[in-house]
Amino acid sequence: MRRRRVEVFSLSFLDCICCGFGAVVLIYTVLAARSGVERIERSDELAAEVNRIEEEVLQGARNLVVLRNTLEKTESDTARAASRTSVLLAEIAATRDEAIRTGATSMAQREHINQLKADLKSLEEGTRRLQGGALQSAPEGQRVRAFRGTGNRRYITGVQLKGKRILVLVDRSASMVHEDLVEILKLRNQSTAVRRAAPKWRQTVDIADWFATQFPPGSQFQMYAFNTRVQELVQGSEGKWLDAADPKLLNQAVEQLRGLVPEEGTSLINAFASIRKLSPLPDQVVLITDGLPTQGADRGLRRVVSVPQRSRLFDEAQRSLPSNVPVDVILLPLLGEPPAPHKYWGLARATGGQFLMPARDWP
Repeated sequence: MRRRRVEVFSLSFLDCICCGFGAVVLIYTVLAARSGVERIERSDELAAEVNRIEEEVLQGARNLVVLRNTLEKTESDTARAASRTSVLLAEIAATRDEAIRTGATSMAQREHINQLKADLKSLEEGTRRLQGGALQSAPEGQRVRAFRGTGNRRYITGVQLKGKRILVLVDRSASMVHEDLVEILKLRNQSTAVRRAAPKWRQTVDIADWFATQFPPGSQFQMYAFNTRVQELVQGSEGKWLDAADPKLLNQAVEQLRGLVPEEGTSLINAFASIRKLSPLPDQVVLITDGLPTQGADRGLRRVVSVPQRSRLFDEAQRSLPSNVPVDVILLPLLGEPPAPHKYWGLARATGGQFLMPARDWP
C-alpha cells in the first residue's frame, strides 16, 4: 500500500504562523500606542513643570529687583546715618570742649556771680517793699514776645492793634535799603549781606518785630513780605490765620523776615490781593512801606515809571481793596515822591486806619 506524503508547510501551519505574526504585530501596536500616550502625558507634565519653573524664575526676578531696591535704600540710609553720626560726634566734641571751658571758670568769676546773686536778692527785697507800699497793683503783662529797642516809642501809641485777625504787610522792594535814589542804585549792586545791613531795612524789620509783640490776647495774625510778589513769612501758612499766642510762630515770622533781601520793584495791587485770600477777612491791616508802587499785577514794559504813573498804579491798587478793612500805614521816607504821604494818608483815612511816619530812631 502506498504511503501518504506528509507536507510540512501545509495550510494549517501557515495559518498558525500568520496568527502568531499578527499577534506579535498587535502586541507591538498596543505597546507603541501606550508608549505614545505615556510620552504625551510625560510631555504635558514636563511642560507644566517648565511653566512652573519659569513662573518661579519671574517671581525670583521680581523679588531680586525688590531686594536690590531695598539694598540701595539701606545703603543710602546707612550713608546718611554715618554722615549724621559724624555731625553728632563733632557736636558732642564741641559741646565737651565748651563744657570744659565753662567748667574752668575762675575764682574771680565765681565771686562775681555770687555778688550778682546778692545784688539780685537785694533788688528782689526792694521790689517786694515797693509792691507792699503800693496802693494798687498793676495787671500782669499779656505780651507773648518782648521787644528791646533804642528809640522812644511812646509817641507811636496812635497805632493800636485791636483786631481779632491782624495782617502785617512788609514791603521788601529794592527801595527799602535807603531813602535816597542814588544810594539805592549803589546798594542794589552790593552783596546780600550789605543790603540786609542797610539801616532803613533794619528799621523796617524792627518795626515788624515790634508789631509782633503787640498782638492782643486771643487774636490771630498773618505776616506777608511783598515786592513784585507776595511771600508768607511762616512757611506753609499762606491764606491761613495763625495763633498770636504762639511765640514759636511769631519768632519764625520775624526771623524769616530778617533773612530776606530787599530787591525788585513794588506791586501794591498784588499785596492787596493777598488780603482776599484770607478767610475770614482781616479786622486790621498794617502796611509798612516807603513809596508808591512801580508796577501793577504784572511787570510793565517800561523800565522807568514816572511819578504820575505810580500814582495811577496806587489808585488801581486802592480800588482793589476789599471793603470794611482798616489799613494802618507806616510810611518810611523816600526822596523824590511828594505824592506818597498824601496818597497813603488818604488810604488810611478812607479805610478808617491810622497813618504814621516814624522817626529814624524808632523803634
